Amino acid sequence: MEILRTENLTKTYGIGETKVTALDNLNLRISKGQFVAIIGSSGSGKSTLLHMLGGVDNPTKGKIYIDDIDISSMNETELAIFRRRKVGIIYQFYNLIPTLNVEKNILLPMLLDGKKPKKEEFDKIIKMLGLNERLSHLPNQLSGGQQQRVAIARALIYRPSIILADEPTGNLDRANTEAILEMLRVSNKEYNQTMILITHDEKIALSADRVITIEDGRIVSDEVIKK
Repeated sequence: MEILRTENLTKTYGIGETKVTALDNLNLRISKGQFVAIIGSSGSGKSTLLHMLGGVDNPTKGKIYIDDIDISSMNETELAIFRRRKVGIIYQFYNLIPTLNVEKNILLPMLLDGKKPKKEEFDKIIKMLGLNERLSHLPNQLSGGQQQRVAIARALIYRPSIILADEPTGNLDRANTEAILEMLRVSNKEYNQTMILITHDEKIALSADRVITIEDGRIVSDEVIKK
């Protein structure tokens, strides 16, 4: 079952001689429950693609469908609500709110909607991520690995259909990198969530089921990983 597709997705910046094409008529289809890694060198367009899929930025041309809904035609308010409920985003630099404790940072997407998670769901996520003893801590009282776990918990709390992870282990050592990747794999299997992982590290990409390589805003290879 297809959960995401793009049609001739194009993103350009600047005009005239300064015009840069970050995405060039890119067509992509991803099935529900797939764990996909998107790799490419700096400037290849992979992060731009993730921002488009997450509704953080708008395409210059083309369409993006998530669950057969055209998010590229939504206004900013509609996008914000859709993103909060349907798409979880994990950034390299965590993007936690420094004045909120761990518990409130995790619950932020639901608090913005005036909702409360089921206690058993919340407890399950924080137990899986090893955050039980850190709920009252502020972000600056945590290690980098712990902050990334909080960011993952925040992305999971709404049980979104898709998790977009932008270099989520870029600032972590090897041990924390392995732990974070394992948590993403567990969430992928347990909740049947579609994972789209942006990385420049081919070793990390091989933890996915499918590896897509982007160069100059175009897909140059698309491989299923046999395990």
